Amino acid sequence: MEFWKMNGAGNDFIILNDMDDIIPDERLSNIAKTLCERHMSIGADGLMVVRPAEDGGDYRMLFFNADGGEAEMCGNGARCICRYGYENGLAGETQHVETMSGTVTGRRITSRQYRVRLNGPTVLDTDRPVEINGVRYPCVYIELGTPGLPHAAVPYAGLQAADENALRALGRALRYHPAFPKGANVNFYDPLGQDHVCLRTYERGVEDFTYACGTGTAAVALALKVQGKLRTGALRADSAGGTLFVDIMQESGAYALYLTGPTNIVCKGAVTDEEMML
Repeated sequence: MEFWKMNGAGNDFIILNDMDDIIPDERLSNIAKTLCERHMSIGADGLMVVRPAEDGGDYRMLFFNADGGEAEMCGNGARCICRYGYENGLAGETQHVETMSGTVTGRRITSRQYRVRLNGPTVLDTDRPVEINGVRYPCVYIELGTPGLPHAAVPYAGLQAADENALRALGRALRYHPAFPKGANVNFYDPLGQDHVCLRTYERGVEDFTYACGTGTAAVALALKVQGKLRTGALRADSAGGTLFVDIMQESGAYALYLTGPTNIVCKGAVTDEEMML
């Protein structure tokens, strides 16, 4: 089985081409868990499987987190898979990718820079504070697409100098808090300047911090926008793996979220993992 490994600002993925629809659905979760385990296999934050389109798109993207759970969508994954689609002749410079949360439109900017229009917000709760160990954390809760990809945007002063273990424990507690019935990707952010933040995301399904989160960056941008703190409608977010940009526009009376950033093809090869073959 051939694979590509890619990352978008450090958010890394394994991509399998199943345009012939030969991989049984019931095996995909185990394949994801096996291949994404960093010490035992290729290692990644998630697995993407390319399937034939079902609703007029160029192709369909199935996304699985490292724990084997299927997720609604992934922003950096969508940017990477748009490059994969372009370089493998599945679509042109503008393409339409079907996801569980709806169709995402992607565009090639340069050979490595890709931009996607994310699924729009279907839930936007500007005031959903959460209490952990007696401390009240302000939070904006957002779901993108249908079904909604859940995100909590949480301001955190001094994020760059925060203790890693303490922040991880807080991220885990927030991720499983009853205030978020679906669980949540927890996006800590701290302003670095006008329309510029540093960002750390504790991701549902990875159960740890990732180097970047595309939909999480969009959620933070939208949270700042609705609070009147985003002056230009465009946010720069610096994460451990690089910089992402989100532009927010009003289109047909709704918020349109555009995510732009780098892609990187890390390697290509054949999966020979004997554990997966069991």
